[in-house]
Amino acid sequence: MTETHPFTPFLPPSARLLMLGTFPPAEKRWCMPFYYPNYQNDMWRIFGICFFDDKTHFLLEEEKRFDLDAIIPFLDDKGIALFDTALRVRRTKNTASDKDLEIVEESDLDGMLRSLPQCRAVITAGQLATTVFCRHYAIAEPRVGMYSEFCFDGRQVRLYRMPSSSRAYPMSPERKAGFYDEVFSWLGMK
Repeated sequence: MTETHPFTPFLPPSARLLMLGTFPPAEKRWCMPFYYPNYQNDMWRIFGICFFDDKTHFLLEEEKRFDLDAIIPFLDDKGIALFDTALRVRRTKNTASDKDLEIVEESDLDGMLRSLPQCRAVITAGQLATTVFCRHYAIAEPRVGMYSEFCFDGRQVRLYRMPSSSRAYPMSPERKAGFYDEVFSWLGMK
């Protein structure tokens, strides 16, 4: 069965950063209808560490969900856009793991970047997202924590390869946050 991406791209017009994963998990794993919806995923903990020195900042722990009412205005204020590199996928197994996803249709990466004229950096969170992005723009895949530069519509953009926010990736949220923090600092978001 082919799945179409359940979320619309979150593209604040003033965004300086575009974050791209591969594809959301199945809806049964969501605690909210937005990006990085699995309560076991560390992305919102990473943001909490980086910007508030508190990995629980965006958590509603008693309800085991993230605070979407705090996340959206925060992203708007900081200029952070979100989507994924796959628009349509088939799950070869019943997981959200990249290795179990067959991409049927890639997202419109050019269209997203054109709609974000102030975007100076892209983060890919995960290997498959990085591979899709680098293949599309014919750039070298950076190592985790590193970046490659490319030119898009006359502007220089950095692609940062970040550690996956999945708990399956063997690194603490605090250590992952250190990598993300470098990007946020370079963009002057902190």
